Amino acid sequence: MAGTILVTGGAGYIGSHTTRHLVDEGFNVVVLDNLYSGHRWAVHDSAEFIEGNAGDQSLLADIFNRFGIDAVIHFAGHIVVPESVEQPLKYYRNNCVVSQNLVESCRLVGIDKMLFSSSAAVYGIPEKIPAVETDRVQPINPYGRTKLITEWLLQDIAASADAANPFRFLALRYFNVAGAAVKGGLGQATPEATHLLKVACEVATGKRESIKVFGADYDTPDGTCIRDYIHVDDLASAHVVGLKHLIDGGDGGIFNCGYGRGLSVQEILDTVAKVSNVDFPRELSDRRAGDPPALIADTNKIREQLGWEPKYNDTELICRTAFEWEQQYKA
Repeated sequence: MAGTILVTGGAGYIGSHTTRHLVDEGFNVVVLDNLYSGHRWAVHDSAEFIEGNAGDQSLLADIFNRFGIDAVIHFAGHIVVPESVEQPLKYYRNNCVVSQNLVESCRLVGIDKMLFSSSAAVYGIPEKIPAVETDRVQPINPYGRTKLITEWLLQDIAASADAANPFRFLALRYFNVAGAAVKGGLGQATPEATHLLKVACEVATGKRESIKVFGADYDTPDGTCIRDYIHVDDLASAHVVGLKHLIDGGDGGIFNCGYGRGLSVQEILDTVAKVSNVDFPRELSDRRAGDPPALIADTNKIREQLGWEPKYNDTELICRTAFEWEQQYKA
């Protein structure tokens, strides 16, 4: 089954973990990353690394010609919601235009399989909990809109394809990705990260002084937001399962990636305090605009249609791997 896979953004947090899983499964991997928020050291030694932009069509043509790419996993993109509100053009250019260039380049050479890194942000404030893939999508920030636009692009390209020039894709809607590699040696190293667990671990290791809790008056059991946290190794395995599904001729589609259970901000912070044995300070702050009270995935589709089964649905494990990585990375 092994083929050669192009991973855009493969030097980033999720991309580097997925690359490791792909290599372990016998795939040849070419990583394309401009190192905007990724790191050269995070790329697996067995992967070919090329520094560049995922929307550079001349570079893509060269990569496709040199390496005989069989499928593409597209991670490259900007992901910080507040920044997307402040700099929407940056997000539309990097998340939409780059994706269009990439898909167009794939079509020109007949690459017919793509996995796309989408987001639960496409749901906006969901109409019900848990969110199902067929629910209304109504993103409330430019980041979420750019992810939805790229999903629409992929759907339209797939619908226009024919038997002579087919195209199938999977869009994986991530919920809250967290933790670090269970085997060690990889974790989140995004500069000025905004993810709750990453920031909490930075506080626990003394890299930051305190962490802000944005709102404690939501209609939830402890008043703080509830999210569906998925371990990064389980998310990486979902990409491998999805890739094999496409290689085996399976239908494309859109799939939630989460555990189907929610954890509050306070529960995450309490667990980090427990695994780190550090009672770090927490600063109560106002709600952030557009934060839904709860966002939880319905994961029946990915389990039933792709046969994905997570291994690390354990809050302490998620927090402990993140904390141990942060200790190592700080050192």
